[in-house]
This record gives sequence, C-alpha cells and structure tokens, in this order.
Amino acid sequence: MEDDEDSGLKIFREFRKEGCERLDAPCRRAHSHYSVQIVWHLLSVMVQCVTNSMGYGPRNCARVDADFCAQLFEGAAQLFDSIPAVRPATEHGFGAMRGAMTQAELDSKRTRLEPLSFRSWLALSSLGLAAIACPVAAADAQLAIAQNLADLSLEELREVRVTSVSRRDQSLLDAPTSIYVISGDEIRRIGATTLPEALRLAPNLLVAAIDARQYAISARGFNGNIANKLLVMVDGRTIYSPLFSGTFWDAQDFVASDIDRIEVISGPAGPTWGTNAVNGVINVVTLSAAKTQGASLSGTTGNLESVAVGRYGFTVSDDIAVRAHVRTFSRDASQLSGGGNLGDASRGTSAGMRADWARGRDTVMVNAGLYTGTTDDRPGFGSVDLHGANITGRWSRKLDDASNVELQAYYDDTSRKDNFLLQEDAKIFDVEAKYRQTTGAHQWLAGAGYRWAQDRSEPGLIFAFFPPERTQSWYSAFVQDEITLTAPLTLTLGMRMEHNPYSGWEALPSVRLGYRVGQESLVWGALSRAVRSPSRFDREIFVPTKPPFAIAGGPNFTSEIANVAELGFRTQLAANASLAATAFIQDYDRLRSGQIINGAFQFENRIAGQIRGIEAWGNWQPVKDWRLDAGLLWLDERLHLTAGSNDPTGPSNLGNDPRIQWSLRSTHTLGERLDGTVAVRHVGQLPSPVIPSYTATDATVNWRARPDLRLSAGVRDAFNSGHSEYQGFSTISTIPRSFFVSVSYQPR
Repeated sequence: MEDDEDSGLKIFREFRKEGCERLDAPCRRAHSHYSVQIVWHLLSVMVQCVTNSMGYGPRNCARVDADFCAQLFEGAAQLFDSIPAVRPATEHGFGAMRGAMTQAELDSKRTRLEPLSFRSWLALSSLGLAAIACPVAAADAQLAIAQNLADLSLEELREVRVTSVSRRDQSLLDAPTSIYVISGDEIRRIGATTLPEALRLAPNLLVAAIDARQYAISARGFNGNIANKLLVMVDGRTIYSPLFSGTFWDAQDFVASDIDRIEVISGPAGPTWGTNAVNGVINVVTLSAAKTQGASLSGTTGNLESVAVGRYGFTVSDDIAVRAHVRTFSRDASQLSGGGNLGDASRGTSAGMRADWARGRDTVMVNAGLYTGTTDDRPGFGSVDLHGANITGRWSRKLDDASNVELQAYYDDTSRKDNFLLQEDAKIFDVEAKYRQTTGAHQWLAGAGYRWAQDRSEPGLIFAFFPPERTQSWYSAFVQDEITLTAPLTLTLGMRMEHNPYSGWEALPSVRLGYRVGQESLVWGALSRAVRSPSRFDREIFVPTKPPFAIAGGPNFTSEIANVAELGFRTQLAANASLAATAFIQDYDRLRSGQIINGAFQFENRIAGQIRGIEAWGNWQPVKDWRLDAGLLWLDERLHLTAGSNDPTGPSNLGNDPRIQWSLRSTHTLGERLDGTVAVRHVGQLPSPVIPSYTATDATVNWRARPDLRLSAGVRDAFNSGHSEYQGFSTISTIPRSFFVSVSYQPR
C-alpha cells in the first residue's frame, strides 16, 4: 500500500470517475427485467458473505479475507454480466480483477491480504456499493428517490427544528443544551425495526442489548436492567412503569415510516419535564397524519426476526387527516454466551392510529394504540405475556401572534405477566396545561400538570411488592422565562415544583445562558438541580416473596439528587461540516444503596459522588453524495459509600457503564435510486460484572426499484460471529451476527 496515496481511495475515485460515466448511457437502455436480476445477485452476495465463516474478530477486522473478496468480486461481476448492454464495458475491469484474485490469492485458502487503513476500508465499502449503484441508478434517470439526509446540505441542517428543549419550536443551533436529533430518514435508512435499535444512532446515549427482547438504555451513566434516570416520551406520552420509573422496551410499538424525528437530550431537564428527567430525555415525534396518506406495506425478514407493517392514511375532510397501522413480528430466542438459548422466542401484534385536525387558530391531535405479545414457555419459568392500550389527545389554540395555550391528556393501560420476575397491571392518567406568552424580550412559559397511577403486582418467583396494589398521585407547576439580554445573549430561567407521594415537594430550578458567536455558533452553559423521586421498587420490594425477607423494602428511602454543571458549544465549521461538544460535571447525593438492618437488606440513600464526562459529535460532507457522522462519549465515574453505610456491594449496583464509546457512520447516495450506510461503533469494557469491549460494523443498502417500491438488505455486526453487551438478571446473552432483507411498497 502507498502511504502518500491511499490505495482504497484511489480505487474508489477511479471507479466513480471512469466506470460510472462510461456505463451511464448503456445502462439507461437496460430493460427493467434485469432489475430483478440485479437485486437477486445483490442479496445472494450478502447472504453468502454473512453465512460464510470468515474468521473475523475485533482485532483483525481491518484485514480482508481472500475468500470473502473473491465472493464479492464474483457477485459484482455476475451482477454486471446479467445486463447484456453493459457486459462489454465491464468484462475488462471485473474480469481482470476476478482473474487476478483467482491466480494470485485463491491457491492458498484463508490467505490474508495486506492490512487496509481505515480510510481504505471505508473507500472499499463505497466501491462495493458503487459497483451496484452505477447500473441501477442510471437505468432510468427520470426516477428519483425520496429526499434523504445525504441529499440535504449542512447549510439546511442548521434549520432543523426541535421542541423538547424549551417546549416551543426553535432552531437546533439556538438550543442551549446537549441535544442530538435522529431524523426519520436516518432510521429508515439503517433498517431499524425497534425503537432501541433506532436509538443507537444517538452518540449521547448508552444502548446495550441485554438479550433478544430487552435493552438497557441510559444517558451519562447508570445504565442497567432497571435504568431510572431517563425520561422517554412518544408524542408527549411518557412511557414508563410506576414500579421502577423505567421503560419496558419490549412493549413499545414502532413503525419507522411514521417517525418524523427523535430528539435526544443528554443532561437534566427537570424544569421542563419534571422529576426523573435527571440524565436525559428521549422524545419520539411522529409525522402528522396529513404527511402519511395512502397505503403502505413493508416486510423485513432475516436470521433473527421478521416484521410486517401495513399502514393506510386518508382524509375525512379538507382539515381532518387520519392514518392507521397494524404491525406484527416474530423474534428468535436469546442466545446464551455459554451455549444454548433462553427459550424465549417472542411474537406479537400491535395496531395504532393518529388523527390530526386543523382549522383556523385551533389544532387537535389524537393518537391511540394497542399491543399484545408473548414468548415461548421458558424452561421452569413459563412465558412472558404482555398487552396494553393507550390514547393521547392534544388541543392547542393560537390566541394571537404572541401567545398560545395547549392542553394534553393521555391514558395508558398495561399488563405484564412474567412468573420469573413480576406480574404487573398498571393504569396511568396524565393531564397537563401550558400557556406561552411573548412580551418584549421575554418568552414566558407557565403550566401545571396532574398524574394518577394505579398498579397491582402479583408476586413472581423472585420478588414481590407489598402492598400488592397502590394508587398514587403526582402534581406539579412550572414556569420558565427566556430573556434576550442582547442580540447574541439569552438567559433562560426555569423552575418546577413537583409533589410525589413518597418524598413530598421537590424543587427543580435551572439557569441556562446562551451566546451566539456570529450566525454559525452557539456557546452555552447551564446549572441545574435534578431529582429522581422514589418508586415502588425503592420502597416496597421484598425478596423472597414470603418472610423471612432477605430484602425488606426501603421505608426510609427518599429522593436522589443531582446538581449539574454543563458547558457546551455547537458550530457550523463550514458549509459542509458541523460540530457539537459538551463537558459536564454531575454531582450526586443520596443515591440508592443497601443497608443491613436487623439481618435484612433495606434500600437507603448512602451513595454520593460525581460523574464527569465529555460528549461530542460532528458531521462532514466532503462531496454531495457522501456524508460522515462521528460521535464520542467519555465518562469518569467517581461514586462512593457515605459514612455509616454497610452496603456490601456499593456503587456497582447502580449501573454498569463503559468508560468510553465511539461511533462512525458513512452514508452514501450512490445515484438517483440507491443509497448505502456503513456504521462502526465501539463500546468499551463494562467493569462489574466484566463484559468485554466490542466493535461492531453494520451495513445497509437501499434501492428504490420504482417510485412505489423500495428494497433493502443489511448485516449487523458483520465481522464478528456475535458479542455480549450487557448482563441480564441471571444470565449473559450473546447478540449474534444478523442479516435482513426488506421490501416496502407504497402505491402512488
């Protein structure tokens, strides 16, 4: 390899410059019959590459296996040969490569080529995609794919709008907080079929698959099976269990084509969203029904799961639009790291609808859904059965050019039956009103909310809640003032007072200062107090289910406190590059610990300390059809037991977090109808229990065969046979390599 001229990039440049230009004209004359052969060859090559034993590992994935290369070139050559109009133009190029590989490399099996630089690896991945793109994209120059992120210049990305920071529509560049926005097109591009897989796109989140169904997701630390410092919402509806203030990720409906964006805030957002928004907020925003009209069918299948979605949107009148969907899935059992599986293969069905009405100064949104799911009978534990239904309504009125009022309410009814862990039936009703007024240099926000919850939990095999049934209420009031001190300087003051049934009133203040440097940059800082209020898990859990108890609740447990200082900036480095970074210190007090009292373990608040860190991400678009996204998260956790504690395990029970994680994503628009993504993520070692670090590479190709038909294929963790990401309550699962193909049909 030549150091001064990266070989992979050189190949890519020459192929794009000479090959594509030479093939454009004859490809336009190719009959649509050959499009089917193109897709078939593409999928064949991917399936062979995934299922073939390539011997890759995290330390040698930069080397290319000769057998794999032979399959890639052979598949690409067959693909081009399948189109008579372009065969003469490609016989020389691919024939020479195929011949060279056969004579020079394939005489000795498993021969390794020279190590490739990371730039070469990215470039060669582009070459593989480009080899497919040239004939497909040029087959009909009049067909264009739907607008996607790679087509958007970064100049336009400065105008991305967010609503989660100040609960009003504002530019992402002006938001004085650490926030990352996942676009709906990015989600569809990678072929995500679940909400947790979509959240892997956010570099400021810790996302770990526990097994085939369950995930541990958090921000800025404390990740775990029962992570409780992250607030998650879907169109304003909080999705959480009152038992532990966390989210059951396997119970969440997910239709990628309905997602507008996901706003991910890392850091406290108590004044805006209340207690439990301690380390971050996830706000899933779906498209209005008016933007999802007509019929749509999609299906995905692979070696681990199959998903099918049907959706139909229609208008009732000029100002009322409605859509409805049905989704079904089946998923293989979780694979144990020591061999075998958990016997928990799962399947389920969900349905939902959204209606939007707009007339004059008023808008109304109604969103409803229901779901049911089950697993196979696990040896000794039976199945996990879950079902639920929810409905959300929101009304807003524009009073004048400077003020508006909004009222939202939702009802959520969920049931979960798991003989091993817990059996829960929960009902939640939530209502909130807010008023916004702009007066001179001030933008005021004020509101109040009330939440009622009733849940009943029958004892499982391991633990029980006493009393089994509990009815609780929370109420709050909040005010916020965004003050324009000077043209570039803004000050945001916020305060929320919230009452919970365990610790009473809690105060959640914050101060944020933002300074615009020209038109391209924002420097901001913040001081906040966040609170994680007690849940039933903290106060009322008992192990075993009958006395004598080893764990006897936490009658003295009170709220956990975080005082947080943040300093960040967001900048448009150039027309084709942007960068954001945040440094933070989170000082915690009264974190959950254990105390041995009268021979039993009880929860108290005897852990304190700090988590310091840096989170950063950026993107660069060197050419119109190629974009790179990178992210980094570094954590330094310094937690300790306070005086008087006799906790035998200490802070390790609060979570299991890597010290560092990074990601790199290469997105390519390879013509008018085909795009591809190659993504690499690295997660450092988890300390207790030890889970080894891993590096996973995912790749996806999307081809719009016709204006109404889209075909996709992808592979997850391409260069490893599998890896573990987190520990379950009693087992550690392996997340195996997987591949999938999907089709989406939307009649025009």
